[in-house]
Amino acid sequence: MGKRLTVLGAGSWGTALALQAAKNGCDTLLWGHDPAHIQKLASDRANMRYLPDIPFPKNLQLTANLEQATHFSQTLLIVVPSHAFKTTLEHIKPFLSQTSQIAWATKGFNPKDGSLLHQLVEQVLSPTLAKAVLSGPTFAREVALGLPTAVTIASDSAEFSDHLSLLLHNPSFRIYTSTDIIGVEIGGAVKNVLAIAAGIADGLGFGANTRSALITRGLNEMIRLGLKLNGQPDTFMGLAGLGDLILTCTDDQSRNRRLGLALGKGVSRQDALEQIQQHVEGVSAAQETWHLAQKLRVEMPITEQTYRVLYENLDPKQAVHNLLTREQKAEIAG
Repeated sequence: MGKRLTVLGAGSWGTALALQAAKNGCDTLLWGHDPAHIQKLASDRANMRYLPDIPFPKNLQLTANLEQATHFSQTLLIVVPSHAFKTTLEHIKPFLSQTSQIAWATKGFNPKDGSLLHQLVEQVLSPTLAKAVLSGPTFAREVALGLPTAVTIASDSAEFSDHLSLLLHNPSFRIYTSTDIIGVEIGGAVKNVLAIAAGIADGLGFGANTRSALITRGLNEMIRLGLKLNGQPDTFMGLAGLGDLILTCTDDQSRNRRLGLALGKGVSRQDALEQIQQHVEGVSAAQETWHLAQKLRVEMPITEQTYRVLYENLDPKQAVHNLLTREQKAEIAG
């Protein structure tokens, strides 16, 4: 049997990763939960809603049948929103075999209790199952177009990271491997919150100085939380940390940044989300990150103010004022 991959989740990112695998010579099956959506993808041979005019290769097939998708390959790449991650695990569990391997490119926490996604994999499926997380500075359309991209795959199995790399890696999609699943997950979740903050600042009309300060101090918050959860320091200075943070805070392809821009311009959260018309992970991540920070007693002032804008209707200008009037302190704690 040749190279095979099942991608679960037919949104923009799931479609882009399926395209990447297929173009890399991998027989790929893309699953989506909505039969009508999958039927349209199959008839159009493209995802016209999210990635128009990027045709599907012949070796990219589609299905809305989860059992068929799970049986197609021992390697499953889950690319669903974080709120659907646990349910997806529960649904695929009856169809898994002893050789199944689970990877995910979902960024965020479990909304119900703020747990990390690898904890859900261990809890719902098995603590001994080979698992991996893919993350880094990526926009779906650029990956689908074959523009140069670099990502991190973190796994508890060197064999699995090598196998997943074989399926996806090529000269335009460079993969770096890591063993720090926790650090990669934290980076992928927290950067979305900080991107909303950066968007708010730009929406208020503040300049590049403000944006740079938010990215830098936001990275500090990410590192504090990550280290508290046993992430590795170097991870946060790499692709899944600083790299992804810069991307989402500075480019308007980021849904999280666009949400922040709208909030900064006085648009309500509900109206802004309706305008974006795609899931914005940073909204739930702000709540989960702030609650986690409180539980662990980690100081995260930018996260706190972003949470308050989103969930307590705090005026964005007041949120910035709250940050600027905090007690003066040393940049690097002794």
